[in-house]
Amino acid sequence: MHFRKLAPLEAKRIASVPQEQRFVKSKGMYFYVLGCLLGLSLLGMAAKAQEASQSRGDKASKDSLARGKYIVEGVAMCSQCHTPHDNSASPDRGKWLQGGPVWLMPAMPVSDWPLKAPRIAGLLPGTDADVVTLLTTGVWRDGRRPRPPMPQFRMSREDAEAVVAYLKSLSAGSGE
Repeated sequence: MHFRKLAPLEAKRIASVPQEQRFVKSKGMYFYVLGCLLGLSLLGMAAKAQEASQSRGDKASKDSLARGKYIVEGVAMCSQCHTPHDNSASPDRGKWLQGGPVWLMPAMPVSDWPLKAPRIAGLLPGTDADVVTLLTTGVWRDGRRPRPPMPQFRMSREDAEAVVAYLKSLSAGSGE
């Protein structure tokens, strides 16, 4: 190791500082460096924790979307009314959940039977809270039950939120 030789003036200046002060200054530098290292390690740990949390959130989000898709397409069968049908009476995947004519007709005349089901893909017909309330209680934001043939669902909050997340993930202007 190579040390440079102190100039006489520097040596005199250092020698004039009492030993206790030199120790305090070096001790202060020690704590400064230690604090910096501790701060950097804490930042690294926080970044790792955030990354892990984000990956858990991504997985939860994917699970929620998959659950919502399962409920919309396999359980509630929303496409039966909220998607136009092609000539073979199959839902038109190009206009998935974009709203369409209600093909079901009541057995007896009903005065306020809807002729068209609303679009539910992308932008929902109400706030997230409105739709969650509808799906969990069967009551719309105006306090009334939906008109037939819309079922009065009683989903769990988790299921309703998954349905909302899935519907919002869809494009509002085209198919899936």
